[in-house]
Parts: sequence; structure tokens; C-alpha cells
Amino acid sequence: MLALSIETSCDDTAVAIVELDKKTQSIRVVANMLSSQTALHAAWGGVVPMLAAREHSRNIQPLLTAVFAEATLTPGDIDLVAVTAGPGLIPALVIGVQTAKTLAYRWHKPLLGIHHIEGHIYANFIGENTTQPDTFPLLALVVSGGHTQLIVMRDHFNYEILGETQDDAVGEAFDKVAKMLGLAYPGGPAVALRASKFQASNSNFQKSNSQSDLTLPPRQNDSVGLVSSTDGRGSITLPRPMINSGDYNFSFSGIKTAVLYALQKQTAETLADENFINAVCGEFQNAVVEVLVSKTKQAIEEYTPKTVVIAGGVSANVHLREQLAQMISHRFPDTTFLTPEFKYSLDNAAMIGSAALLRWQQLSDSDKEQAFTTWQTLEPNANLKLQIL
Repeated sequence: MLALSIETSCDDTAVAIVELDKKTQSIRVVANMLSSQTALHAAWGGVVPMLAAREHSRNIQPLLTAVFAEATLTPGDIDLVAVTAGPGLIPALVIGVQTAKTLAYRWHKPLLGIHHIEGHIYANFIGENTTQPDTFPLLALVVSGGHTQLIVMRDHFNYEILGETQDDAVGEAFDKVAKMLGLAYPGGPAVALRASKFQASNSNFQKSNSQSDLTLPPRQNDSVGLVSSTDGRGSITLPRPMINSGDYNFSFSGIKTAVLYALQKQTAETLADENFINAVCGEFQNAVVEVLVSKTKQAIEEYTPKTVVIAGGVSANVHLREQLAQMISHRFPDTTFLTPEFKYSLDNAAMIGSAALLRWQQLSDSDKEQAFTTWQTLEPNANLKLQIL
């Protein structure tokens, strides 16, 4: 079964054709195209919604043509059209949704609107990873620019949100800290790169990082100390917000503010020190990852999932992947840990197709019939909630 999928929730225009093998329940990407707007929005330090929508309208038709050419397919070969219906930026979502509705109408194909985060979760099942009955219950750690959540799934498309951020999402915090430090947009990869340099050059940081299974009590201080060390590399200590809150909620606004206050105390000479900037990035990333891993560990202990996945743009963070993998292998050796391929961690259309094909499998015959008229009713929704089948 083949699906054409479209993703325009933010600043990347993406189109893909994906295929479901019904016997193995595996997803194969036939063609996957993306047009990035990073360079355009870098000048503004963030995504400008109307500029993003303008670029989507320019890029989407050429991408559709290119996807079909690469796949050597025609619209007649497509069984299903899928599109991100939300959440996201409304001007951007409108372009993708209207395009998908038009194609579904012209081609007489069923249309499914897919939740953006649902797509990220189902990116984990692209390629060799397949969904089988023993996949569930599944625990998903969602980490993106707009979301930070722990979600338990007892079956396909059955979501229970255990906890979520009470303020900034983790990806948003990465971007804001990067901006404070004068790093390039997008901020997440820039902070991660600087953190890796600090980790490689600081033996004390490496030593503390080796405690990936959290056998040592996490640091609880709420104070912030930030000084230049005698060797010029700098040292930093940040709080681990809500790490012992007893629930599954997150908060990253405070740690972002802690970085700001700490920077305000520094001299111009210190702020210009590359090693100092690396140290700030290293401690910030370490603090955030420690919280995420700790909360995930707590959820595994309570819900005993058979599978743990990581989803969202921040799932591309190598340090987070490594710390989660080590914690799970050490503490929960019978639990499977899945990660999406790096190219499917960030926004893409293949993940939307993956979710759509597997969701189609779960629909009743009447719901499938109704999907042929979705082109009349589907509307983009900036605050779309996960839909439970």
C-alpha cells in the first residue's frame, strides 16, 4: 500500500511516498524530498510564519514532481494521501493541508490528517523496525521545539500523556540558550556541537557523564555558579529542574533563565572565551539530558513498557540518545529501545506517511469510506490534540 504524504507544519517543506508491507508491518520509504528554509529564517533568529508559508507555496509543487519522478510512479499508483494537520504554524499548515485536499479530490483518494507528534513517534518504525503485537506497551519520550512529553501507548494510536512541559519545550530552551550565547540558528545543533567539544576536552565532565545509569543521586542545587577555571576552559553548574518532582512533568524555563543570570555576571573577556562558551553548552546539555533520562527511567519502572522510543527533533541529539541507550541497557535489559534514523528525527514527510499507513490499518470499513470525503472537512489546527482510536 502506497501513501503520498506532506509535511509543512513549520519551516521545512517535505513530500514523500512511503509503502507498507502488510505482512511484516514494515514501512519502506520509496522517495523522500525536503526543501529547507533554515538559511532564510536564520537572519531573523527564528521562523517567521508568513515567510515560511510563502516558501511552502513555492516549493511544494516542484517537490511533488520530483518525488514522483524519483519513485517512477504516477498518482494512479497512490492508495492514500496524508498530511500534517497540526499542531504547527497556521500559515504553514494551510499550504500543506490545502494541497493535500486538492490532490485527494482530483485523484479520488482517501485523505488522512495526521498529528505532527504522532508522525515523530511513528518515524521509529520506518525501515527495519516493525510494529508487532509485542511492541506494546510502548513509552515515547517526545522532545522537540514545541513539545516535551512522556506518552505511554498500550496499542497503536492509544495515547496517555503521563506528563509534559509546564513552560518551554526542551528544543525551545536549546534555541534560546544558543541565542544568548550568540550561536548560529538553529540553536539546538549549535549547542550540541559546542557541548561535544567541551566533553572531549574536559576529563571531569567525561567522568561525571559516565554515570549514565543514574546510580548516583542527581544534583539538586538550585544555585548557579559560573566562573572561569584556571586552565581557561571554564566551569558551570546549573540546576536540574523538577528532577525529583515525583511526577512526569518538565520545566525548562528556569534553567534557561539560570543561564541568562549567570552570563550577566561575566566579564566581556570571559564571554568572548570559546572554551567558556563550550563549557556553558556542555553543562546546559548535561543538565537537560539528566532530567529527561531520569524521568524516563521513572516511567519505565512504573509502566514496564516492552518498547521505549524517542521522538521529535531533539531525538537527533547524540548525547541524549547515548545516555538513554546506556540507562535502558543497564537497568532494563529486557526493554527494546528504538531510535529513528537521524534523517527522520527532524521534520520530514516520511514519518507522516508511516503514521498514516499504520493508522489506516486500524480504521473500520466505514471510517475508511468516510476518508474519501475528508477533502471537504479537514482543516489545519495549530493546537491539534492527539487523537485516540
